[in-house]
Amino acid sequence: MRILVAGGAGYIGAHMCKCLHEAGHTVVVLDNLATGHRAAVKWGTLVEASVADTAVVLETLRSHRIDTVMHFAASSLVGESMAAPYAYYENNVSATLRLLQAMRASGVQRFVFSSTAAVYGQPRSDVIDENHPRDPINPYGRSKLAVELMLEDAARAYGLCVAALRYFNAAGAEPAAGIGESHQPETHLIPRLLRCAAGEALEVQIFGTDYPTPDGTCIRDYIHVTDLVDAHLRALEYITRQGGFHAFNLGNGEGYSVRQVVKAVEDVIGHTLDIPVGPRRAGDPAILVASSRKAREVLGWMPQYPDIRRIVADAWAWHRAPAY
Repeated sequence: MRILVAGGAGYIGAHMCKCLHEAGHTVVVLDNLATGHRAAVKWGTLVEASVADTAVVLETLRSHRIDTVMHFAASSLVGESMAAPYAYYENNVSATLRLLQAMRASGVQRFVFSSTAAVYGQPRSDVIDENHPRDPINPYGRSKLAVELMLEDAARAYGLCVAALRYFNAAGAEPAAGIGESHQPETHLIPRLLRCAAGEALEVQIFGTDYPTPDGTCIRDYIHVTDLVDAHLRALEYITRQGGFHAFNLGNGEGYSVRQVVKAVEDVIGHTLDIPVGPRRAGDPAILVASSRKAREVLGWMPQYPDIRRIVADAWAWHRAPAY
């Protein structure tokens, strides 16, 4: 296929481009480099533009004869979305609508969407499947849900073939390929711990140790980015055979507590970390774990790197010698 990867210079997008290239597809990256990295674009042609740049998007879709779009170009910081909701609705919803309209004008009928567990809001069970109510509690989650609803409507009205992948905590890297996680600011636990271990002056703390979990800290589901993009590839193959809108959770199906993640980082780097303990953060559920049964049964997907130490080790190899 000839695939446009929006946000292909970012963390997950770059790994997706590598995966697509290795599967024999032709890749074109659309990225304005606001948060992405030019050095991460190693597999495919870079078009430096936003998904909201309709004229450029139309020209790119037509000149490269694109037949599929994969969308990783959303803003994704919960706290930032609370402070700047208009910006999140503009980039995540309005810009995506313009992208979809350009696709329709160009006859592109396949769309793989990077969604999020944030569409579910506060969990009503320890393990979340795709039937869990979608009730997001912040503008980021609401913006992603708005796009999902738009895609459901587009599938019915225009025959758009859609896969929406709702994932939990992507982590890890492919250091041998020279790609990894590099955000400014960095909000994710594993890279923050590793950047501290590498000598950066970042404040990291454990938020709450009195949750109803085995060690009192929150439990989250971490998925290796390589497994994540493999699921996207399988979802793409699925919607070429099966039309309509299809949503899949992506996770390992089991969680690791904050203390377990800290211990895994200490094991990998070879020394202990002095991580202070603070009070709970408002709105943090005790346990947030994905049921990926549907992805396993429908897509034939199985995580190959579920162990937290392998995830951390691959991320550490990247952070020790980051390429950008």
